[in-house]
Amino acid sequence: MKQLNANIGVLLVAAATTLAVRLFSGKRARVEDDENSDKSVKDVEKAGTPVEPVTLKWHNITCILKNKSGKQVKELLKNASGAAKAGRLLAIMGPSGSGKTTLLNILAGQLPAAPHMKLTGLLYVNGTPCSSANQKWAYIRQEDLFFSQLTVRETLSLAAELQLPYSMSGPAREKYVEELLSRLGLVSCADTRVGDEKVRGISGGERKRLSIACELIASPSVIFADEPTTGLDAFQAEQVMETLRKLAKDGHTIICSIHQPRGSIYFKFDDLMLLSEGTLIYWGRAQDEALTYFDELGYKCPEHVNPAEFFADLISVDFSSPENESSSRKRVASLVATFTKKKGLLAGMDITVYNTTREPSISGKGVTSAAKKHGWLKHFKLLLKRAWWQATRDGPTNKVRSRMSVASAIIFGSIFWRMGLIQSAIQDRMGLLQVAAINTAMSGLIKTVNVFPKERAIVDRERAKGNYSLGPYLGAKLLAEIPVGAAFPLLFGSILYPMARLNPVLSRFGNFASIVTVESFAASAMGLTVGAMVPTTEAAVALGPSLMTVFIVFGGYYVNSGNTPVIFRWIPQVSLIRWAFQALCINEFRGLKFECHNSYDLRTGEQVLERMGFGGSSVRESLTQEGRILLFLYWTTYILLQKNKPRYQELKFSSDFAHSSSDAELLTTVNEALPSTD
Repeated sequence: MKQLNANIGVLLVAAATTLAVRLFSGKRARVEDDENSDKSVKDVEKAGTPVEPVTLKWHNITCILKNKSGKQVKELLKNASGAAKAGRLLAIMGPSGSGKTTLLNILAGQLPAAPHMKLTGLLYVNGTPCSSANQKWAYIRQEDLFFSQLTVRETLSLAAELQLPYSMSGPAREKYVEELLSRLGLVSCADTRVGDEKVRGISGGERKRLSIACELIASPSVIFADEPTTGLDAFQAEQVMETLRKLAKDGHTIICSIHQPRGSIYFKFDDLMLLSEGTLIYWGRAQDEALTYFDELGYKCPEHVNPAEFFADLISVDFSSPENESSSRKRVASLVATFTKKKGLLAGMDITVYNTTREPSISGKGVTSAAKKHGWLKHFKLLLKRAWWQATRDGPTNKVRSRMSVASAIIFGSIFWRMGLIQSAIQDRMGLLQVAAINTAMSGLIKTVNVFPKERAIVDRERAKGNYSLGPYLGAKLLAEIPVGAAFPLLFGSILYPMARLNPVLSRFGNFASIVTVESFAASAMGLTVGAMVPTTEAAVALGPSLMTVFIVFGGYYVNSGNTPVIFRWIPQVSLIRWAFQALCINEFRGLKFECHNSYDLRTGEQVLERMGFGGSSVRESLTQEGRILLFLYWTTYILLQKNKPRYQELKFSSDFAHSSSDAELLTTVNEALPSTD
């Protein structure tokens, strides 16, 4: 029993050390004093008042991709200029590859950084030059990612607790969340789990509105939406766009990219920007004004035809034949040239801007900038609650893992049924222990690499908003998953051990359970490390098992550690399967006596261990090495997540970038049409 207690102690020390030392070294939990003014809290509680109006102007934005030699290979955007006003919904349209998402990402400060990308141009916020990356604006992406086991209300409530000032009272925060649920039409599904591909949850339209609700918590002045209708049916798309239109009427500046909306959606747009192959073809008021503009150029939209479809056909390049491509390119080039010279269009736009002299309820940079947020300890508690819900409520996954654990134990137990103490049973015991080590490791690894990359994408977005730091998240996740993660190897061992009739001493079963549990945690930690190294689930699923296969080869069963080539001798030292297999063998064979009929037969378990190269070690030492690997993998995951956090291209103006005279005239006209809101 002393050995069992020592092994369990190793597990507890490993978990505690991981949480207290590796991840949070130099940090200490603190509860901050309430230093926020009463006004900042009251502003948040007044959720219905208008937000601070913001007008965006951008000029001559150009985005170029170059190869390693510095030669231009693609021009994503060319001299794009325009503006977006508070209280209006601007739609950026164009065919696939036209640059609409690129422009949206640049304005929102969400364009992924690339080493060979050159980005130039100017951006103004209420007349003041700035970098888009410095703004706390809302960004609604095409892919809606959530923790699937939380309900809609829980998702929104936790987001509110993380983003709103900690000095805001609980009842006020709950009222704020309920108002958002009502405002976004989510009351009917508030207590439904969000769901995923395994668990049926809310609809696609409800997921999109939940994304909007989460972004609205800090009441940002500017909201960007990238293809908000993607994957939705006609009715859901209509509802989502109506939500954005209402937000614009409430005073938000709304900018969305959209591919080819239905007619009823098109008529919700206030302003329209058309792009083709990165160049600007039209920017102005939508609906009748846009149709009139192209009608005057000789391109009349037929009756009963969706204007969005008409524009898509008009500005697209037809690659069906060389002749069609040539004619369509000439048409697009002519439209670009005509618009660049059309000053009167911009000057005649309705550019009414909200009166900025009034007191806004929430600043354009969000309520969190006006007041301090929660401290480390509060973040840890909130994230621990979320991680616990996600781990324990995932019924389908947990059921599958339970059934697989039971099925594997029964299959292996049947194959190695009631092993005796004859000489051939020595090989059988080693084979069973190797299979147990491999099964435990692969189960923990596969589960993690299938889940963590998606969760990482959510966490990256939340960290980018400044909701919390990496330490509280990772510590909460590891702590919440300990009970669930330990259940499956324990279930596996409880069935397999008596069926195979392994070492019958009770303390040896306790050691067996401790070994496979620690190994399972180490395999999960390896899955976290792999998930932190690669960007997608597919890449993690490909890389993780490949690395584990190497650890299996050097796991102590196929290659004796003493016979390992010098160049590869470091691999067994970091193989989590090797140390688990070694600990299982020592636990099983030490003290056993086998039947002997020949002089060369192995009489004792100690002789078996000597032949395998495990004679000089102990279960405690092997578990200690496994614990070190566990801690190292956790530490590596932390470092990789810190290093691989998303980086975005910053919009910088380059003095050596040549401006054409037409673009300079366009900027002058934009500035005249959109007066400063200072």
